[in-house]
Amino acid sequence: MNSLQDCYTLPNGVKIPCVGLGTYLTDDGETCVRAVKAAIEAGYRHIDTAVAYGNEASVGKAVRECGLPREQIFVTSKLRNVNQGYKETKAAFEVTMKELGLEYLDLYLIHWPIARGHKQDWQEHSYQTWRAFEELYEEGRVRAIGITNFLTYHLQPLLERAKIMPMVNQLELHPGYHQDEIVKFCKEKGMVIEAWSPMMQGKQMQHPLLIEIGNKYGKTPAQVCVRWSLQNGFLPLPKSVNPDRIRQNGDVFDFSLTDEDMKAISSLETIGRLGPHPDTIYPD
Repeated sequence: MNSLQDCYTLPNGVKIPCVGLGTYLTDDGETCVRAVKAAIEAGYRHIDTAVAYGNEASVGKAVRECGLPREQIFVTSKLRNVNQGYKETKAAFEVTMKELGLEYLDLYLIHWPIARGHKQDWQEHSYQTWRAFEELYEEGRVRAIGITNFLTYHLQPLLERAKIMPMVNQLELHPGYHQDEIVKFCKEKGMVIEAWSPMMQGKQMQHPLLIEIGNKYGKTPAQVCVRWSLQNGFLPLPKSVNPDRIRQNGDVFDFSLTDEDMKAISSLETIGRLGPHPDTIYPD
């Protein structure tokens, strides 16, 4: 990867830009619109949102007003967990498209594997949700489909019944939390792995090792984390609303971490999950 506009290729041949702007905790409104436009101006071509973020309308407005053709911007959104189920998914998708104000979605993801109230029948519920995803894909409403926060034991029963395999799994991945088992499983299945919170939500950004490695290349610890993610074959989704930081987070293609750097960063003390465990996001 040599630029923000270089792409991974999904199993169906769709190209997905190798770094995306994350919009979690970016409030709906002009702050979000400005952040997305700043990212596109800086060269980003991939924007990640979700119903749960509450900012689909602003993301869509920014994409429509950015001055680039729609097909040049890759837009991802996610199904809110309370909207899982076959009929519910179809209805929720229509709301998402109305909020975005776009004619199609590039990538649609199931946000979490187990929905509220479905602790006992989550496998069937997940499959019915996926069945709706497959139909949206076959109808051309969505260019690619996938999942978020699914661990191996969430994925296996879905893969046994799915007609179309998930093309992406978006996971919490950063130097302080690796999730090696599910990463290996997804790579073996040919999925592209996206990394949310690639900069550890700011935690450990003042770690002496990250500062030392960053200084060696004239880069910030945040840039080192994004580069670490890319060199692991992940698709990082760094989040910021500050135009300067947005540009910095994407300025990671003029240096490479050595094998020694990569090993040292991967050996940072584990900080564990920063988000909830997928089994407990909506406990009964």
